[in-house]
Amino acid sequence: MTTPTPDPLQVLREMRSRAVLGGGTQRIEQQHARGKLTARERLALLLDEGSFQEFGALATHQVSQFGLDKQRFPGDGIVTGFGKISGRRVAVFAQDFTVLGGSFSEVQAHKISRIQDLALDSGIPLIGLNDSGGARIQEGVRSLAAYGEVFVRNVMASGVIPQISLILGPCAGGAVYSPALTDFIIMAGDSCMFLTGPDVIQAVTGEQVSAQELGGPEVHTGRSGVAHLSAATEGAALTLAKQLLAYLPQNNNEDPPQVRPEDPATRMDEALNTLIPADESQPYDMRDAIDAIFDRDSFLELQPQFAPNALIGFARLDGHSVGIVANQPACMSGVLNIDASDKIARFIRICDAFNVPLLTFVDCPGFLPGTDQEYGGVIRHGAKIIYAYCEATVPKVSIVTRKAMGGAYVAMGSKQMRTDLAFAWPTAQIAVMGAAPAVRVLYRDQVRTAADPAQREAELVAEYREQFFNPYRAADVGQIDEVIEPCETRPRLVRALEILRTKVQQNPPKKHGLSPT
Repeated sequence: MTTPTPDPLQVLREMRSRAVLGGGTQRIEQQHARGKLTARERLALLLDEGSFQEFGALATHQVSQFGLDKQRFPGDGIVTGFGKISGRRVAVFAQDFTVLGGSFSEVQAHKISRIQDLALDSGIPLIGLNDSGGARIQEGVRSLAAYGEVFVRNVMASGVIPQISLILGPCAGGAVYSPALTDFIIMAGDSCMFLTGPDVIQAVTGEQVSAQELGGPEVHTGRSGVAHLSAATEGAALTLAKQLLAYLPQNNNEDPPQVRPEDPATRMDEALNTLIPADESQPYDMRDAIDAIFDRDSFLELQPQFAPNALIGFARLDGHSVGIVANQPACMSGVLNIDASDKIARFIRICDAFNVPLLTFVDCPGFLPGTDQEYGGVIRHGAKIIYAYCEATVPKVSIVTRKAMGGAYVAMGSKQMRTDLAFAWPTAQIAVMGAAPAVRVLYRDQVRTAADPAQREAELVAEYREQFFNPYRAADVGQIDEVIEPCETRPRLVRALEILRTKVQQNPPKKHGLSPT
């Protein structure tokens, strides 16, 4: 009796059904019990309905050792393909924790590498959803070598297409370097990232630390600076990814998408004229200026908890995407330090790579003094800001709102950093250093020999302040293009970027520069 030939279509449908189930219904229930979504549920939230096209759904590993021959699942723990977000094409991959803990395998690497290549060739953003227990131990060196295939593609795509990583579960060991090589990292819920796990740390150092204490969202958004954004839930994290993508172009040969503005370009907010306190020692929140100047509710701040003395983020101005760099006088008087320098410099380079104009708001008394900063390499880190501004060829406009002292004035987007237009508010103070220390250097003998040294020093400080603590001396010598009323800032910036939008500037041809590390 002959065995009936299986229906090819039925075989295909059964295999597809198995792929959709990942590691099976029991594993899916366990994932849900942890308060987590499956890979396919996450993609359904991220992508436009009905837009996902999967590739590699039937790929499986061929390893038979350690009982893996009985644990073969279509897709091998990762879902890859293309879809759309707000009608824009994207490439995606999502690790499936229900299949062998989402462990990274040789097959996973091949699938991710394939989608990376297709994304780069097609010039579309790549979004990765990470949720994995780490390298698949049973595959030995093959799984480790597979990381390298992914890393090299991260680097080749860097600055060419936007790369966004979401951490939706554990991301450990070598796996952390792929997200670290991408442009943005968003962490959700109780996700975590670390190189060496709590067990290893305890074995080597004796220190007891939990996974969350070691590498949870609070650590990486506030202390290490590894992550850019975090959210309490996976759904909120996926929404953040969509919001972030809306400010970026498809690739480095395109401009960011423009939206129809609902905020008049000529709007002026009189509250800006009184934003700067009369007492220069009093702080104010630079976010108030940003909210008043840019399109309403358009500011997406990045790394808000890391180096809070500096602000970075995307906003829209008359519907156009812009990058904002600002000192934050509400924190540490807006000084520049090691972390703030790294934060600012990297964001400048991201904006330059993806054709996003840069607007810089300056209120900085200088670089943070102290042996900790000097020993930590504040010179090297501060040089990154200078390098990034000088290298950037996108339109650049700076606005000095209050203090711009010494090296910080030069570093924060001054005209010497190839900034196209430099504005200042009447409250601007542009000088080499503060009035009191300047007088003690310049007029030391006069003060020492005066009948009343304290009174003479006070008189000289007042004279110095009158002469230098305003924007007009800088405007006299052309370092400031225009002193403007604060309420005029929005329409001034709209008109400036309208002119600069067709700016063309090229750097000398070279293999690559050597940015301070």
